[in-house]
Amino acid sequence: MIAVFLEHHEEQLQKGSLGVLAKAASLGDEVSGVILGPGAKELAAEAGKFGASKVYVADTPELEAPLPQPRVDALAQLVGEQGIDTVLFAASVLASDVAAGLAARLDAGLNWDLVDLAEDNGTLVGKRPALEDSVYLDVGWTAEPRLALFRPGAFDPAGSGGEAQVEEFTPSYEDFSTAATMLEQAHEESEGPSIEDADVIVAGGRGLGGPENFSLVEALAKALGGAVAATRAVVDAGW
Repeated sequence: MIAVFLEHHEEQLQKGSLGVLAKAASLGDEVSGVILGPGAKELAAEAGKFGASKVYVADTPELEAPLPQPRVDALAQLVGEQGIDTVLFAASVLASDVAAGLAARLDAGLNWDLVDLAEDNGTLVGKRPALEDSVYLDVGWTAEPRLALFRPGAFDPAGSGGEAQVEEFTPSYEDFSTAATMLEQAHEESEGPSIEDADVIVAGGRGLGGPENFSLVEALAKALGGAVAATRAVVDAGW
């Protein structure tokens, strides 16, 4: 059974997760979605529209903050109880942490930066770019469960119009998994589109000379209807 970790923020399932779900459903196998945290049950119907035949949901206080370790506990329990052999993730900061933690917990193989997934004579095969995206490699797994992280934007969500059976479960948590506490979560408001959705991206680097000149990048992005981006050096410098 294939399960897809469906990340959600501000009461919306993330586009990348829905894209991975739609791709998994297109392979013709039974695909389940997993939604963890506040509002999980309410979002389950949306997952059904993108190919999930069943959606496992859990909403406990431990899952309220977007922290990875409680989600590792929940997924590990679900994999063991339901006999799930494949877990797919759309890459994000949270999903990458969860996937890495789950791989360590289950001693499972994890393929990352994948851009496609196919089935060859009953065997799942991933596709990963290499050599600065000049070639593509077919990659596989030597054991179960198979874990995979897909590059952001690898798949577009494709609605199937279906309905999902919803099954609630209550995870058990390790003591160390609940030791971290999120003190604050802040979002910077942006007038333009997100980098994931933008057709135009205007990026700034050290060549701007200083943070006071970054407004030039913002003004150009606004004029072009694009998104603002920055190099790693600029981000690390706090510009």
